[in-house]
Formats: sequence, structure tokens, C-alpha cells
Amino acid sequence: MGYRMPETWQGRISTLGGLGFLTGMPGTVGSVAAFLVAMVHPVPLWVILPAAALSVWASESYARQEGREDPPEVVADEVVGTWLALWGLPLGYGLPALFLFRVIDIIKPIPVSTAEKLPGGWGIVADDVVGGLMTNALIRGVSWLFFGGGMQYFLR
Repeated sequence: MGYRMPETWQGRISTLGGLGFLTGMPGTVGSVAAFLVAMVHPVPLWVILPAAALSVWASESYARQEGREDPPEVVADEVVGTWLALWGLPLGYGLPALFLFRVIDIIKPIPVSTAEKLPGGWGIVADDVVGGLMTNALIRGVSWLFFGGGMQYFLR
């Protein structure tokens, strides 16, 4: 691998300015970058949604330019997924959410694997959106169960 700056704006956006080229684990690098941003300043939904739309456009254009369906250096989708995984959660849940999101993104359980089959940029981004939402829901559910009194409903 090694750093390189893509020539087009779509390439620069979808690879986060070439960050996706740095290592053999571009998805993790993109997720960690998004995590660090969110730890400094929580990312509101009104930023995440346009970022997702921009990611769909840039990822599709870049993938078409490169002649590949889902180039691994495209990490803008991991940014969106990570931000959704962290959205609205207390900072203390950040690392568990990052870890769980990466696991879900790597193993791609249903419905993540189903979303990935959408065409073009939609498929590139949709699996990470679904994975981020799934992570957020799982973290909230476990938090409610163990720390929010949810266990009392099962122990009656």
C-alpha cells in the first residue's frame, strides 16, 4: 500500500483524501478517523445524512472510474457507518460501538450483506449504514438491559 492522493474529487472524497490507501486495513483506518472526529465533537444527524449522500455519489463515481465494484480504499462509507454507530450515544460507549461496528462490517450478517447487494454507490454505502444502525441499536439495547432497568422485565 502507501499513501497516494486520488486525481479526482470523487476519489479524494471517497478515500478521505487518500487515507484509504495507507494500510491493508482501510475500513478500520476510515472508522478510526471517523471515531476520532466524533470523540472531539459529536456528529449530528444533519451532518451524517448529507455525508451519506455525498458518499454514495463519490463512491459510485470513483468505483466506475477504477472499474471495480467496491474498491477497498473507499472509506467514506465507513465514516458514515461509524458516525451512525456512535450517534446519540454517551462518549463512554464510543469504543464498544467502534469495535462492534467493525465486527459487523467485517462479518456482514443479514441484513448488512443484503444491503451490500444494492447497485453502485448505494451498495457501497448501504451496508455500512445498516451496520451502523444495527450497532447503535445493539449498544442501546444492551445498555437498557443491563444499566437502564431492562433486566427487571426478564427477572419477574
